[in-house]
Amino acid sequence: MPLRIHGNRPLKTLPGEATRPTPARVREALFNIWLGEIEGCRWLDLCAGTGAMGAEALSRGASEVVGIDQWGKACGVIRQNWQQVAKPPQQFQVLRGDVLKRLPNLAGKPFDRIYFDPPYASDLYNPVLGAIAQLQLLAPKGEMAVECDRQRQTIQVPEDLEQFREKRYGNTEIRFYRRKIV
Repeated sequence: MPLRIHGNRPLKTLPGEATRPTPARVREALFNIWLGEIEGCRWLDLCAGTGAMGAEALSRGASEVVGIDQWGKACGVIRQNWQQVAKPPQQFQVLRGDVLKRLPNLAGKPFDRIYFDPPYASDLYNPVLGAIAQLQLLAPKGEMAVECDRQRQTIQVPEDLEQFREKRYGNTEIRFYRRKIV
C-alpha cells in the first residue's frame, strides 16, 4: 500500500495486515487541528506501526520524536522512514517493546503531543492512558490524540486527564485528552 506524508514524501510500509496505518485523511485532519503546534514540539508515537504519524511530525518541524512499537520489523521500517525525513538538529528514537514496559523509561521528560494508535481490539487503551497520567508524560499544555474504532465506548479517562474533543472520520474516531487544570 503506497503511503505518503506532508510534502508528498513516500514512506515504506510493512507487507500484509500486521499494521494499520492511520488513513491519510485522518492524518491530515489531525495535523490541521494541531496546526502551529508541531514545530519545535516533543512528539511521542505509541504503537507506531509504520511511523507515519512521527514522520508527519518530523516533516512539520517537531524537534524530537520518540516512537514505541512491539514488532521488530516495524521498528526497522520506522527508523528508515524517520531517517529520510528528519533534518538536523531534529532527533528521533525508536524503542522496541511492550508499550507499558517502555513508558516508565520516558518519565521526567514530558511530551507536547502524544499520538496513541493501538490495535483497535487490544486492551491497551485504559492501562496506557493511566500510565501516561501517572508518569506525567503529557506536558502541562500538551495534548494527546487517541485513535480508536468509533464503536469503542470503554475508554476510561484517568483522574488527572480530561477528554475535551472527539472527531469522527468514518469508522475511525480520534479522542483528544489534556491534563486537568486544577
